[in-house]
Amino acid sequence: MELQNAYKTLQDRGFNYQVTDEEGLQELFARGPVSAYIGFDATADSLHVGHLLPLMALSWLSRSGHRPIALMGGGTTMVGDPSGRKDARGILSLEDIERNAEGIRPQLARYVGLPPEGNGVMKDNSLWLRGLNYVEFLRDIGRHFSVNRMLTAESYRSRLETGLSFLEFNYMIMQAYDFLVLFREEGASLQLGGQDQWGNIVAGIELIRREAGGSAYGITMPLLIDPRTGEKFGKTASGAVWLAADRTPVYDFYQFWRNIDDQEAGRLLALFTYLPLDECRRLATLPGSLINRAKEILAFEVTLTCHGFEQAAEAFRASARAFGPADPGGEVPTSSRITGCAPPDAENALPTEGIALAVLEKADLAGLFVLAGLATSKSEARRLIRQGGAYADERKIAPGSENDPVAGAAWLAEGKITLRAGKKRYKTVKVLR
Repeated sequence: MELQNAYKTLQDRGFNYQVTDEEGLQELFARGPVSAYIGFDATADSLHVGHLLPLMALSWLSRSGHRPIALMGGGTTMVGDPSGRKDARGILSLEDIERNAEGIRPQLARYVGLPPEGNGVMKDNSLWLRGLNYVEFLRDIGRHFSVNRMLTAESYRSRLETGLSFLEFNYMIMQAYDFLVLFREEGASLQLGGQDQWGNIVAGIELIRREAGGSAYGITMPLLIDPRTGEKFGKTASGAVWLAADRTPVYDFYQFWRNIDDQEAGRLLALFTYLPLDECRRLATLPGSLINRAKEILAFEVTLTCHGFEQAAEAFRASARAFGPADPGGEVPTSSRITGCAPPDAENALPTEGIALAVLEKADLAGLFVLAGLATSKSEARRLIRQGGAYADERKIAPGSENDPVAGAAWLAEGKITLRAGKKRYKTVKVLR
C-alpha cells in the first residue's frame, strides 16, 4: 500500500535543516511505513511554541500513514540537556518531573495521532534509564563513545568556558541510548530534533551501528528566529508563549501569531498549518495591508489545532472587536474567505485534509471527524453525531452510526468526501493512496 511521501512533505514545507543521509532517507520512506521519534523533556508542565515545529513534524508523519513516536524524557530530564544553554538546568525532583509529564502528555497526544485514530506511540525513557546499573552501562554503552569526539559537539564546546558538569556530559550518551532502545523495541529508524540536537542524533546513529549493526537516520529542524528581535521564535517580553491556556490565555496565543512579522507569513503558514503549500504561497503574496489576512488565517489555524475550533473562533472574534477584522465580512477566517474564493458551497473553496488510506481504514465515523479537524476528540464527535449536527456530502449522519467503520464506505472509492459539523464548519477529506 502506497503511503504519502512524508519526507518530501517535510522537505517542501521547510522542516529539514540537516539530514544525515538524504538518499538513504528517501529510500527508507519509499520502502514503507517509517517509525520515527522526537524526545520532549519534562522541564515544565506545558510545552511552548518552540515545541510546535517538532510537534507538527510528528503530525505530518501521522497524517501520512507513518508511525510517529513521542518520547517523554522522564529519565533524561533528571540530567538536563546542555544544548543551547549558557548554564546548567536546575535539578528537578521526581515528583516535579512526574507532574510536568502529566501536563505534557495530552498536548503530545493532540499531534501524535494515537490509536485508534492514528498509528502514533507515546513512550517514556524513565522506563529504561532510571533502572540502569551504572557500571554495566559504562561497560556496555559508554565504551562506544570517544570523549575527544564528544567535546567537538557544539552543545558541549560552547559550554566549556562557562562550565560543563559531568552530569550534563552524560546527556549525549543517554539520548543515544534512547535511540538504540527505540530502534530495538519499536523499530525506530529515524530521529528528528532541533538543529542543536545534531551531535546527539549522530551519536545515536553511531551507537546503533556499533551495538546493533543497524542503519538509522536523523533530521534536524531549523532554529526559528524572530527577525524583529533576534530572539528565538516563541519568546515575548513577558516570556515564553505556552500551549497551556492557564499559562498563556488563548487570546494571547492567537495574538502572538496574528502579530508575526509580515515577511514571515508564508514560511510560518507552511510550517505550522495544514493548508496546501500553493495556498500558503498565495497568501504570503497578498499585497500591502492585505497581508494581515494571511496572518489572521495563520493565527486562526494554529489556535484551532492547539485549542479547538470554539476557542479559535472566540479569539478571532475578540481580536476583530478590538482591532477590526482583516476580512471585512467579520467571519471566522477560512482559506476560502481570506483569499476571496467562492463561498463554502463550492467544493474547490473548502479547506482540504489529505489522510492516508491506511489511517482511514482503521477509523470509525466519529474518528473521521477528529482526523478532519472538525472535532477535538472522539467523545465530542460522537456527541455531534448523536445531536444530528454531523453531515457527509450534505447528508446527515444518522445518530447511532458513530462507531461504524469508515472502511468500505462508497466515498472511499471516489477518493473524497465533504464533511460538515454544525452549520458552517466544512472540511473536504481526500484519500491519500
